[in-house]
Amino acid sequence: MDSSRRQSGIQQLLAAEQEAQRIVNEARNAKMARLKQAKEEADKEIAAFRAQMEAEFQKKVAQSSGDSGANVKRLELETEEKIQHLKSQAANISQDVGQMLLKHVTTVKN
Repeated sequence: MDSSRRQSGIQQLLAAEQEAQRIVNEARNAKMARLKQAKEEADKEIAAFRAQMEAEFQKKVAQSSGDSGANVKRLELETEEKIQHLKSQAANISQDVGQMLLKHVTTVKN
């Protein structure tokens, strides 16, 4: 009787270990899917922003095409400065966003 009780206990432990491994694997897969989705969304936002900035730049260039070359050069420099500023802001924010995503992805709620 004692032997069968031990055997039953071992079987329960093995079953619990398998269930825990299954849960960990599901959580890992869900985390990877969320990270992939977040990256895709960020890429879409970057592409949209880039297109918007390019359109604004082209509009400014078209408006000032009648002006002297100095105005065109000035606009190009201003645009480049703004782009660099926005890139640096995005770089600063992306770290925070990544940390936030990781925090939410790795937090387990019962």
